[in-house]
Amino acid sequence: MDRFASRSLIRAGLMLGAVLESAVLCATASGAAPEGARGDGEAVIAARVSSGRSCPVVYFDLGETLLHTAADGTTDYQRGAASYLRVLRERHIKVGLITNVPPSWGTTDTERAARLREEVDATWQGPVRFAWKDFEGRILTPRTESERKPAPVLWQRAKADSGRCRVVYQAETAEEVMVASSLGFVPYQVSRPHRPAFLPVELIELL
Repeated sequence: MDRFASRSLIRAGLMLGAVLESAVLCATASGAAPEGARGDGEAVIAARVSSGRSCPVVYFDLGETLLHTAADGTTDYQRGAASYLRVLRERHIKVGLITNVPPSWGTTDTERAARLREEVDATWQGPVRFAWKDFEGRILTPRTESERKPAPVLWQRAKADSGRCRVVYQAETAEEVMVASSLGFVPYQVSRPHRPAFLPVELIELL
């Protein structure tokens, strides 16, 4: 690798290290990286960036991550979510949902996703409709009560479906972020103070 490429990777590692500052991410990276990289969050992130996987897939929780439910039961995009999804779409980055719904809503992910769409659309009050099309074929829902998050099954399925691509998971709850992290996802807890609402797209592209 030439010196320019090395410097680029170092800069990428520093950028990611600055944004992905949570202890959860550092713990995951330390467990997944080579021995020499453990204990140094920035070096670990740089190692991940250089892993050669150039097809990140970004999975989200739904409620209070991409969607907000008001006190009256109506729903709309979480602040900044619509524009964030639009940028991901423009950059041709695949997205998916990992969300809990009643298993009784259908016998397949497709059926349960269709029911989910009906439920959300029935309460939607936002001026821009939710971008369901972006998620087609990548909406993972529990087949049984035992598969409901925080059980690891849905994340395991998402990772298997993504092949060798790097997988990202963004959610509002620390517990879900921690589970995703333990399963090899690049995790990001959204809507935290003093940091971007969502993982910056430019950094996702580096994965």
